[in-house]
Amino acid sequence: MRNIKSGLNKRGLKKFVTKAVIVTRAEWRTFLAVIFGCAVYTFGVMAFTIPFQFPDSGVTGIAILLKYAFGFSLPLMVGVANLALLVMAWKELSPRMVMWTVCSVALITALMKLMDDVPFPRTDQKLLIAVISGVIKGYGGGLVFHMGASMGGLDIVSLYMQKKYGVEVGRFSFYINMFIIGAGALVVGTENAMLGLVAVFASSFMTDSTLSSFDKRRLVMVITKDPEPVLRFVTNELGRGVTVIESHGGYSGESRPTVMCVLTRRQSVDLKRFIGEQQPRDFVIIADANEVVGKGFKPWKPR
Repeated sequence: MRNIKSGLNKRGLKKFVTKAVIVTRAEWRTFLAVIFGCAVYTFGVMAFTIPFQFPDSGVTGIAILLKYAFGFSLPLMVGVANLALLVMAWKELSPRMVMWTVCSVALITALMKLMDDVPFPRTDQKLLIAVISGVIKGYGGGLVFHMGASMGGLDIVSLYMQKKYGVEVGRFSFYINMFIIGAGALVVGTENAMLGLVAVFASSFMTDSTLSSFDKRRLVMVITKDPEPVLRFVTNELGRGVTVIESHGGYSGESRPTVMCVLTRRQSVDLKRFIGEQQPRDFVIIADANEVVGKGFKPWKPR
């Protein structure tokens, strides 16, 4: 019986590893982004958080507090905690999410171990360090999240709680992180706890900025009497699709077709210059589009 179970476990592990290799080959961009993002994030923790006794958020924040208070190994605590959470939420996560989470956690744990004894430079400018810490960690996390991967931690708990009990992810994460930072004040003092809060805020802001920088585009609407030159320029010169909306002036009642397209920042400047030179009487509206999904932009399936 024991041999049968052992064989099944070996076959299951072999099947998981084989699938992981196939997915990695198909998603090599994701693999590179996860490696780089995890390296940047870990550098932010080991160089700008631990040496200055700042608390942090999420599972890493709990592991850091245990290190400060009891001297526990940070890589060991991060690895064990995330492994336990993965086991808990195994059925709630997609196989792809599980694979990339395992990859991210393994990388972060290994990199923390490698950087554990590295003598990073010190400075008395703690507020500056807190901001830099948050920016670096937020950028690394943003790269990983952009590729549809996860670094484990509260991401797993939040997803599990949402699917199992309908808990709001944002609110749940906020309360948990505030509890961790509050507990940090008892361990590292009020000043360092407040600086840790600054780092968490900077990290969240940088993560959002990193995500939006990849997907942000310009929504351009041109209200014109003669749409044909605009159509030709956008399709032929800029290589983008165009939608023409039949519309008319509210006061004059005259036909005023609206040409709508989604462009990069540079392309929107080129189109604006073209209209200014060729059809200066056209009315142009340019707005930020935070996310565009479809052919030529962000794919529906994770990369």
